Amino acid sequence: MSSTKIRSVAFSLATVILLLLVWQVVSGKPSRDDLYTYTKLYSNIAFRIEARYVEEIDTKDLIYAGIKGMMKTLDPFSEFLESKAYDRIMETTSGRYSGLGMTIFMKDNVVTVVSPMEGTPAYRMGLKAGDKIVKIDGKSSEGMTTEEASRLMRGLEGTQVTLTIEREGVEEPLEYTITRAVIEIKTVPYYGIVEEKYGYIRLASFGQQADAELYEAIEDLKSRNIEGLILDLRSNGGGLLTEAVRTTNLFLEKGNLIVYTRGRVQGQNKEYNSLSQPVLSEIPLVVLVDQNSASASEILSGAIQDWDRGIIVGNPTFGKGLVQQIYDMGDGTALKLTTAKWYIPSGRCIQKESHSRPHPEQFTETEPDSSEAEKKREEFRTKGGRIVYGGGGVVPDIELEKRSYTPLQLNLERLSIFFDFSVHYTAQHPDLPEDFEVTDEMIQEFKEFLKEKDFSYKNSLELDFEKLEKTAEREGSLERMGEQIESLRWAIEVEKEREFEEILDRIKKSMKRDMLTRLYGQKAVYEQVVLKTDRHIQKALELLKNKDEYKKILKG
Repeated sequence: MSSTKIRSVAFSLATVILLLLVWQVVSGKPSRDDLYTYTKLYSNIAFRIEARYVEEIDTKDLIYAGIKGMMKTLDPFSEFLESKAYDRIMETTSGRYSGLGMTIFMKDNVVTVVSPMEGTPAYRMGLKAGDKIVKIDGKSSEGMTTEEASRLMRGLEGTQVTLTIEREGVEEPLEYTITRAVIEIKTVPYYGIVEEKYGYIRLASFGQQADAELYEAIEDLKSRNIEGLILDLRSNGGGLLTEAVRTTNLFLEKGNLIVYTRGRVQGQNKEYNSLSQPVLSEIPLVVLVDQNSASASEILSGAIQDWDRGIIVGNPTFGKGLVQQIYDMGDGTALKLTTAKWYIPSGRCIQKESHSRPHPEQFTETEPDSSEAEKKREEFRTKGGRIVYGGGGVVPDIELEKRSYTPLQLNLERLSIFFDFSVHYTAQHPDLPEDFEVTDEMIQEFKEFLKEKDFSYKNSLELDFEKLEKTAEREGSLERMGEQIESLRWAIEVEKEREFEEILDRIKKSMKRDMLTRLYGQKAVYEQVVLKTDRHIQKALELLKNKDEYKKILKG
């Protein structure tokens, strides 16, 4: 083995040993002899593979595979982060990066703009949803991944990048030279007034500016004399524990317990209390959650529920109650390690057992009986004596039925058909007003667009029909059943027409959403679609308007 390779292996093994030592520090008091014995075993095997394996092995891949193998024995949220993943986490929590400020995705193998963020260089220069980025600084984007394209478009603040754009309705490619800037990722992408006297705030994440942005939104809404507030935490996957505590402090009295942690090491046992008087203490509050509200979202909503400060509406939350710490390994990688569990004021642990990675011997052939699980749920009490249940996650005070996508809607969204139609339609109708409604003529044009795109999907009836057709063919009765099979085909097409009409309201909503995004941005989507049609928001408004019902729910 060459001296370079030996040094490479030695460096990689040093990284592994460092990881193991960190593990030792954070995981209590394992036997030092055992730790070093197994570390030696690991290094011996790695050297033997490197020296004797039949094919040449990449040392980095070998060592990283071993590290990732270690992580698989832990819970799903403990990870070894390579440089790109580490950078993304840092970017998400810090809430800023230097670039152009737009969301992109792959559409028909072309890097395509989903939406420029308001106030960013991309937005100011006039880039639009649906623009196809065909070149970046003269380099063709063909075959690029979105990650590669993002890397080329990002760079130091003040530097420039030139994009060549193809836009529907414009014959020649457009060239934009854009100056990069620091992009602030908003944790509160929107707030405003609903029905003249109720506030609405969308809190999308718990990055470093979450409490400051939420505070600013609350103060502004208070100055407009709101009579109630809707705080939307749906699909908020969480973020920083410190921000969860600070944002919750905006609603709870000074000294109130917000969350506490329990781990194997004494230093992980901590309590977090409100340190100052709340910004919003009297105004009625409704918090919206769903199955994708996790982590810090569950701390905030759980504390509000446990202190009877507001009503939780929506669907049971995700149930991520594990605390992770990030240890920088010094070479661009990091260890994200679970060190404790979160508990909310009533004593409930947020973590759902189903989200813990089981030992292989714990796998069983059958699922546990859900009714038995219900019976075993431990009861806890809120400050006012209402019964709440443990077992993970936060169960809303008012639970709304989850709406699933129909096969038709699922395929329209999956294939970005609404997005494509919005690009096509707004190119022909750029003066569409912000308060437009989707008309019958638009629906008819959308149907024609589906035909031009050769859009098709299979509903459950069609899938069953295909099974029947194959059985008839196998048994030699296909020709004999020809007339009946044609009748079934016709019936399936009629059923598909009925399915289209059945979800017509949802189709109109999706069409309007994507057209508004392209022409006016996300603010218009909230004001013209979300606040007017979202059923969770409508239920929250119903509760805020009915003060007797609101008080009755909080009294249990």
